[in-house]
Amino acid sequence: MTDSSSGNAIPPADGAPAGGSIPQRPPFPAVRLLYSIGFGLIAWFVLHIVFVLAVVQLVVFALNGKLNEELRQFSLTLVQYLWELLAFITFVRDEQPFPIGPFPKHA
Repeated sequence: MTDSSSGNAIPPADGAPAGGSIPQRPPFPAVRLLYSIGFGLIAWFVLHIVFVLAVVQLVVFALNGKLNEELRQFSLTLVQYLWELLAFITFVRDEQPFPIGPFPKHA
């Protein structure tokens, strides 16, 4: 079949390439979607814990005039865990976070 105005071949109307081979797409990652939903719920919960710990650290600092180092380290570990959760959800990393993968070590 040719286009009468230009004389060029018209590709098939169904979107298939002119050569006849259809490019294969990878399958939809349904399992990853389910994991992402679960990890999203965990991330929501962890984010609220981090906010509560920030308030507790502020109160401790207001009362004592210094930070609680153990609370600071625990908060840092939770923030790293939150990053791992969000990185998996947004396809930044493929390793699954805790509870399937290892819990992050604090820096």
